[in-house]
Amino acid sequence: MKVLVINCGSSSLKYQLIDSDTEDVLAKGLCERIGIDGALTHEPAGKDKIKTTPAMPDHKTAIGIVLEQLTDKENGVITSLDEISAVGHRVVHGGEKFTKSCIITEDVLKEIEACNVFAPLHNPAALIGIEACRELMKDKPMAAVFDTAFHQTMPEKAFLYGIPRKYYDEDGIRRYGFHGTSHQFVSREAAKMLGKDIKNINIIVCHLGNGASVTAVKGGESVDTSMGLTPLEGLIMGTRSGDLDPAILEFIANKENKTVSVVVNILNKESGVLGLSGGISSDFRDVKAARAEGNKAAAAAMDAYVYRVAKYIGAYTVAMNGVDAIAFTAGLGENDDATRAAIGEYLDCIGAKIDAEKNDVHGKAAVISTDDSRVKVLCIPTNEEVMIARDTVALVK
Repeated sequence: MKVLVINCGSSSLKYQLIDSDTEDVLAKGLCERIGIDGALTHEPAGKDKIKTTPAMPDHKTAIGIVLEQLTDKENGVITSLDEISAVGHRVVHGGEKFTKSCIITEDVLKEIEACNVFAPLHNPAALIGIEACRELMKDKPMAAVFDTAFHQTMPEKAFLYGIPRKYYDEDGIRRYGFHGTSHQFVSREAAKMLGKDIKNINIIVCHLGNGASVTAVKGGESVDTSMGLTPLEGLIMGTRSGDLDPAILEFIANKENKTVSVVVNILNKESGVLGLSGGISSDFRDVKAARAEGNKAAAAAMDAYVYRVAKYIGAYTVAMNGVDAIAFTAGLGENDDATRAAIGEYLDCIGAKIDAEKNDVHGKAAVISTDDSRVKVLCIPTNEEVMIARDTVALVK
C-alpha cells in the first residue's frame, strides 16, 4: 500500500508518501507560507529537490498542489491518485477520547474539534487539512493519529495535577503528554535493537529537539511523560521554559503590567535556551558555539538543559522501579554526541555508561553504551511519519 501522511500547521503542511510494504519514502515535501505567498519544497526519491513558489491561498489549494506534484510526469512518483490507498493525518490533541488512532468519521471530527481548546494552534489546522483531503480524495479512507494517544495509558497518579479535583472532572485539566507517536516508534525500535520483547522491559525515551520531552515506557506503554496539559511543561526547550513555579506568571504580570496570556506567550516563545542564553538563539548549535567562545550565559543555558533531562531520567527510573534502556532521539538527541555525553555524566548511579567512541554517531541507530553498562543507551532516529503510516495501514486493511 502507498500511504500519504499529512501534517498540517497553521500556515504550513508537511507530507510524505510512504510505501507501507518497504516503509520507503517515495516522496516528501513542505508547503510553507500558506495564506501568504506560498512556497513548496518537493523531494521525490531518487530525483532532484524542487523548490517553487506557487500561490497557496489556503490548505485545500496547497494539498491540490501536493497531489499534482506526486503525479507529475517529470517530478512525480505515481501515475495517478488511484495508487494512494489511504491518508494518515497527524492530530496533536485527542484528549481522553482517543486512546489510539482511528478512522476519520463525522463523529471523530466533532471530537477533534472539541479538543481545540487544548491545542488552539494545532488542532484547527489539522481539521482544515483533513477537510481539504476529504474533498479532493473522496474515495480514500483516512486515519487520525494522535500525539496524545500513546500517553493515555498513564495512571491517575501520573496525570493528575495537585489542584481541586473539579478542574479535572469538569474541564479535563490533566497531563496529556505529546510526541507520543515518536515515543511509541522509538521505544519499539529500541526493543528490536536489543532483541527484547517490549512487554518485558523498561525504556526511557528522550525526544530532544527544539521541542523536547521524556517518556517512561513500561511494558510497551507510556506510564509517565514530561509534557503536560500543553507542550510547555517539562524540559527546558528551544524557546519554552519547561517546569517552573506558577507564581512566576503572577510576578511577571504584576511587575510588567502584562496579562497572563502575554506572560504565557513569553514562556512559550521567548524562554528556554533562547531566554537563558540572553537571546543568543533557540538553535542549540548557536548556543553551543557561543559557549565555546566563553559566553557564560550560553554555558549556563546548556548546563541547565542537560541537568533537567538527567533529572527526568532519574525520576522515571524510580517511577518504573528500574530501567533497562535509555534511547535518545529527535534532532538534538540523534545528532549531538556532546549533549548525550553530558547527560550521560549524571547516569553512572543508575548503571548507564556511554562509550565515547560508540557515541560518535549522528543520525543513525546505534547502541552507544559501554559493553559493561547495565543499562543500555541507544541513539535512534525517530520516524513519526512511518508510525502514522503503520497505524493507518492497520486500520484500513
